[in-house]
Amino acid sequence: MLPNRPDGAPLAPTGTLRATINLGNALLAHRGADGAPAGVSVDLARALAAHLAVPLELVVVDTAAAAVAAVREDRADVGFFAIDPKRSDGVAFSAAYLLIEGSYLVREDSPLQSNDEVDRPGTRVVVGQGSAYDLFLSRTLQHATLERAPSTPAVVPHFLATGAEVAAGIRQVLQADAQRLGGLRLLPGRFMVIEQAMGCRAAQGEAARAALAAFVEHAKASGLVAELLQRHGITGAVAAPAAG
Repeated sequence: MLPNRPDGAPLAPTGTLRATINLGNALLAHRGADGAPAGVSVDLARALAAHLAVPLELVVVDTAAAAVAAVREDRADVGFFAIDPKRSDGVAFSAAYLLIEGSYLVREDSPLQSNDEVDRPGTRVVVGQGSAYDLFLSRTLQHATLERAPSTPAVVPHFLATGAEVAAGIRQVLQADAQRLGGLRLLPGRFMVIEQAMGCRAAQGEAARAALAAFVEHAKASGLVAELLQRHGITGAVAAPAAG
Protein backbone atom coordinates (compact mmCIF):
# COMPACT_ATOMS: atom_id res chain seq x y z
CA MET A 1 0.00 0.00 0.00
CA LEU A 2 1.12 3.56 -0.68
CA PRO A 3 1.34 5.92 2.29
CA ASN A 4 -1.44 8.48 2.14
CA ARG A 5 -0.45 12.14 1.71
CA PRO A 6 -3.42 14.11 3.05
CA ASP A 7 -1.62 17.44 2.51
CA GLY A 8 -0.96 16.65 -1.15
CA ALA A 9 2.73 17.41 -0.69
CA PRO A 10 5.12 17.25 -2.38
CA LEU A 11 3.35 16.70 -5.73
CA ALA A 12 0.56 19.21 -5.18
CA PRO A 13 2.09 22.05 -3.16
CA THR A 14 -0.82 24.41 -3.89
CA GLY A 15 -3.29 21.94 -2.37
CA THR A 16 -4.73 21.02 -5.79
CA LEU A 17 -3.17 18.50 -8.15
CA ARG A 18 -2.81 20.15 -11.55
CA ALA A 19 -2.49 17.42 -14.20
CA THR A 20 -1.99 18.22 -17.86
CA ILE A 21 -3.91 16.03 -20.32
CA ASN A 22 -2.84 15.80 -23.97
CA LEU A 23 -5.85 15.20 -26.20
CA GLY A 24 -3.48 14.78 -29.14
CA ASN A 25 -2.70 11.26 -27.95
CA ALA A 26 -6.04 9.62 -28.74
CA LEU A 27 -4.94 6.34 -27.19
CA LEU A 28 -4.76 7.94 -23.74
CA ALA A 29 -7.23 10.83 -23.76
CA HIS A 30 -10.22 12.18 -25.66
CA ARG A 31 -13.35 14.21 -25.06
CA GLY A 32 -16.28 12.14 -23.88
CA ALA A 33 -19.88 12.47 -24.99
CA ASP A 34 -20.35 15.27 -22.44
CA GLY A 35 -17.33 17.16 -23.77
CA ALA A 36 -15.23 16.47 -20.69
CA PRO A 37 -11.78 14.86 -20.98
CA ALA A 38 -11.80 11.09 -20.53
CA GLY A 39 -9.41 8.20 -20.94
CA VAL A 40 -6.54 6.32 -19.33
CA SER A 41 -4.50 9.41 -18.44
CA VAL A 42 -7.54 11.20 -16.98
CA ASP A 43 -8.36 8.22 -14.75
CA LEU A 44 -4.73 7.93 -13.61
CA ALA A 45 -4.75 11.61 -12.71
CA ARG A 46 -7.93 11.06 -10.69
CA ALA A 47 -6.36 8.10 -8.92
CA LEU A 48 -3.28 10.14 -8.00
CA ALA A 49 -5.40 13.04 -6.72
CA ALA A 50 -7.47 10.61 -4.64
CA HIS A 51 -4.29 9.10 -3.20
CA LEU A 52 -3.02 12.56 -2.30
CA ALA A 53 -6.46 13.50 -0.91
CA VAL A 54 -6.53 16.74 -2.89
CA PRO A 55 -8.81 18.18 -5.60
CA LEU A 56 -7.87 17.63 -9.24
CA GLU A 57 -7.56 20.33 -11.88
CA LEU A 58 -7.09 19.20 -15.48
CA VAL A 59 -4.91 21.38 -17.71
CA VAL A 60 -6.07 20.24 -21.16
CA VAL A 61 -3.82 20.70 -24.20
CA ASP A 62 -3.73 19.39 -27.76
CA THR A 63 -0.07 18.43 -28.22
CA ALA A 64 2.71 16.65 -26.35
CA ALA A 65 4.91 19.73 -26.62
CA ALA A 66 2.24 21.84 -24.93
CA ALA A 67 1.90 19.25 -22.13
CA VAL A 68 5.65 19.31 -21.48
CA ALA A 69 5.63 23.12 -21.47
CA ALA A 70 2.76 23.20 -18.95
CA VAL A 71 4.83 21.21 -16.45
CA ARG A 72 8.11 23.02 -17.14
CA GLU A 73 6.41 26.41 -16.74
CA ASP A 74 4.63 25.49 -13.49
CA ARG A 75 1.15 25.57 -15.00
CA ALA A 76 0.75 21.88 -14.12
CA ASP A 77 2.26 19.64 -11.44
CA VAL A 78 2.25 16.37 -13.36
CA GLY A 79 1.75 15.13 -16.90
CA PHE A 80 1.75 12.05 -19.11
CA PHE A 81 4.61 11.85 -21.58
CA ALA A 82 6.55 9.53 -23.81
CA ILE A 83 10.04 9.30 -22.33
CA ASP A 84 12.59 11.07 -24.50
CA PRO A 85 15.96 12.67 -23.71
CA LYS A 86 14.89 16.00 -25.26
CA ARG A 87 12.05 16.26 -22.74
CA SER A 88 14.20 15.63 -19.66
CA ASP A 89 15.31 19.26 -19.34
CA GLY A 90 13.22 20.53 -16.45
CA VAL A 91 11.05 17.40 -16.23
CA ALA A 92 11.63 14.33 -14.00
CA PHE A 93 10.10 11.13 -15.35
CA SER A 94 8.79 8.07 -13.59
CA ALA A 95 9.48 4.66 -15.06
CA ALA A 96 7.12 3.72 -17.90
CA TYR A 97 3.59 2.67 -17.01
CA LEU A 98 2.59 1.81 -20.60
CA LEU A 99 4.27 0.55 -23.76
CA ILE A 100 2.91 1.69 -27.14
CA GLU A 101 4.04 0.69 -30.65
CA GLY A 102 5.03 3.31 -33.22
CA SER A 103 4.32 2.35 -36.84
CA TYR A 104 4.42 3.65 -40.39
CA LEU A 105 1.37 4.16 -42.61
CA VAL A 106 1.59 4.23 -46.42
CA ARG A 107 -0.80 4.23 -49.37
CA GLU A 108 -1.98 0.87 -50.61
CA ASP A 109 0.00 1.21 -53.85
CA SER A 110 3.22 2.38 -52.15
CA PRO A 111 6.37 0.46 -53.15
CA LEU A 112 7.44 0.48 -49.49
CA GLN A 113 7.01 -2.95 -47.90
CA SER A 114 9.10 -2.80 -44.71
CA ASN A 115 10.24 -0.33 -42.06
CA ASP A 116 13.85 -0.65 -43.24
CA GLU A 117 12.90 0.81 -46.63
CA VAL A 118 11.59 4.10 -45.23
CA ASP A 119 14.91 5.84 -44.56
CA ARG A 120 15.79 6.65 -48.17
CA PRO A 121 16.37 9.90 -50.07
CA GLY A 122 13.12 11.30 -51.46
CA THR A 123 10.91 9.73 -48.77
CA ARG A 124 8.90 12.25 -46.77
CA VAL A 125 7.71 11.10 -43.34
CA VAL A 126 4.93 13.08 -41.64
CA VAL A 127 4.98 13.30 -37.83
CA GLY A 128 3.18 15.39 -35.23
CA GLN A 129 5.38 18.31 -34.24
CA GLY A 130 7.05 17.70 -30.88
CA SER A 131 5.64 14.16 -30.59
CA ALA A 132 7.69 11.16 -29.45
CA TYR A 133 7.91 10.10 -33.09
CA ASP A 134 9.23 13.50 -34.13
CA LEU A 135 11.94 13.41 -31.45
CA PHE A 136 12.92 9.80 -32.14
CA LEU A 137 12.95 10.03 -35.93
CA SER A 138 14.81 13.35 -35.83
CA ARG A 139 17.67 11.42 -34.24
CA THR A 140 17.49 8.21 -36.24
CA LEU A 141 16.52 9.01 -39.84
CA GLN A 142 19.58 9.68 -41.98
CA HIS A 143 18.17 10.06 -45.50
CA ALA A 144 14.38 10.51 -45.39
CA THR A 145 12.90 13.96 -44.78
CA LEU A 146 10.62 14.75 -41.85
CA GLU A 147 7.52 16.88 -42.40
CA ARG A 148 5.81 18.13 -39.25
CA ALA A 149 2.05 18.37 -38.95
CA PRO A 150 0.88 20.83 -36.25
CA SER A 151 -0.45 18.01 -34.03
CA THR A 152 -0.70 14.23 -33.91
CA PRO A 153 -4.37 14.14 -35.06
CA ALA A 154 -3.34 16.23 -38.08
CA VAL A 155 -0.70 13.72 -39.27
CA VAL A 156 -2.84 11.61 -41.60
CA PRO A 157 -4.75 14.58 -43.11
CA HIS A 158 -1.38 16.29 -43.73
CA PHE A 159 0.05 13.08 -45.21
CA LEU A 160 -2.89 12.77 -47.60
CA ALA A 161 -3.06 16.46 -48.52
CA THR A 162 0.64 16.84 -49.31
CA GLY A 163 1.23 13.53 -51.07
CA ALA A 164 3.97 12.53 -48.62
CA GLU A 165 5.12 8.93 -48.75
CA VAL A 166 4.80 7.90 -45.07
CA ALA A 167 2.89 8.86 -41.92
CA ALA A 168 4.32 7.91 -38.51
CA GLY A 169 2.39 7.51 -35.28
CA ILE A 170 0.64 5.23 -32.81
CA ARG A 171 -0.07 1.90 -34.46
CA GLN A 172 -3.67 1.61 -33.25
CA VAL A 173 -4.57 5.17 -34.27
CA LEU A 174 -3.06 4.76 -37.73
CA GLN A 175 -4.81 1.40 -38.14
CA ALA A 176 -8.15 3.04 -37.33
CA ASP A 177 -7.47 5.76 -39.91
CA ALA A 178 -6.59 3.14 -42.53
CA GLN A 179 -9.82 1.24 -41.91
CA ARG A 180 -11.91 4.41 -41.90
CA LEU A 181 -10.42 6.03 -45.00
CA GLY A 182 -9.46 3.04 -47.14
CA GLY A 183 -6.60 2.81 -49.60
CA LEU A 184 -3.99 2.81 -46.84
CA ARG A 185 -1.96 0.12 -45.05
CA LEU A 186 0.46 -0.21 -42.17
CA LEU A 187 3.96 -1.49 -42.73
CA PRO A 188 4.55 -4.73 -40.77
CA GLY A 189 6.00 -4.50 -37.28
CA ARG A 190 7.05 -1.31 -35.53
CA PHE A 191 9.82 1.24 -35.80
CA MET A 192 9.89 2.05 -32.07
CA VAL A 193 8.33 1.18 -28.74
CA ILE A 194 7.12 4.25 -26.87
CA GLU A 195 7.59 4.20 -23.11
CA GLN A 196 4.74 6.26 -21.71
CA ALA A 197 5.50 7.68 -18.27
CA MET A 198 4.35 10.30 -15.82
CA GLY A 199 6.48 13.34 -15.12
CA CYS A 200 6.73 16.24 -12.73
CA ARG A 201 8.74 19.43 -12.76
CA ALA A 202 12.34 18.66 -11.75
CA ALA A 203 12.42 21.75 -9.53
CA GLN A 204 9.78 20.14 -7.29
CA GLY A 205 12.63 18.08 -5.89
CA GLU A 206 13.52 14.50 -5.11
CA ALA A 207 10.57 13.96 -2.78
CA ALA A 208 8.10 14.76 -5.56
CA ARG A 209 9.92 12.55 -8.04
CA ALA A 210 10.00 9.66 -5.57
CA ALA A 211 6.31 10.06 -4.72
CA LEU A 212 5.36 10.00 -8.41
CA ALA A 213 7.60 6.99 -9.08
CA ALA A 214 6.00 5.11 -6.17
CA PHE A 215 2.49 5.88 -7.45
CA VAL A 216 3.31 4.62 -10.95
CA GLU A 217 4.83 1.39 -9.64
CA HIS A 218 1.76 0.84 -7.44
CA ALA A 219 -0.57 1.53 -10.39
CA LYS A 220 1.17 -1.19 -12.39
CA ALA A 221 1.55 -3.74 -9.59
CA SER A 222 -2.06 -3.34 -8.38
CA GLY A 223 -3.44 -3.96 -11.86
CA LEU A 224 -4.85 -0.44 -12.20
CA VAL A 225 -3.09 0.29 -15.50
CA ALA A 226 -4.26 -2.99 -17.04
CA GLU A 227 -7.79 -2.37 -15.73
CA LEU A 228 -7.90 1.09 -17.31
CA LEU A 229 -6.72 -0.27 -20.66
CA GLN A 230 -9.57 -2.78 -20.57
CA ARG A 231 -12.11 -0.21 -19.36
CA HIS A 232 -11.35 2.12 -22.25
CA GLY A 233 -11.07 -0.62 -24.86
CA ILE A 234 -7.39 0.04 -25.63
CA THR A 235 -5.74 -2.75 -27.61
CA GLY A 236 -2.13 -3.02 -28.72
CA ALA A 237 -0.78 -1.14 -25.71
CA VAL A 238 0.31 -3.03 -22.62
CA ALA A 239 1.13 -2.17 -19.03
CA ALA A 240 4.87 -1.79 -18.62
CA PRO A 241 6.79 -4.17 -16.35
CA ALA A 242 7.95 -3.14 -12.90
CA ALA A 243 10.94 -0.81 -12.89
CA GLY A 244 14.23 -2.68 -12.59
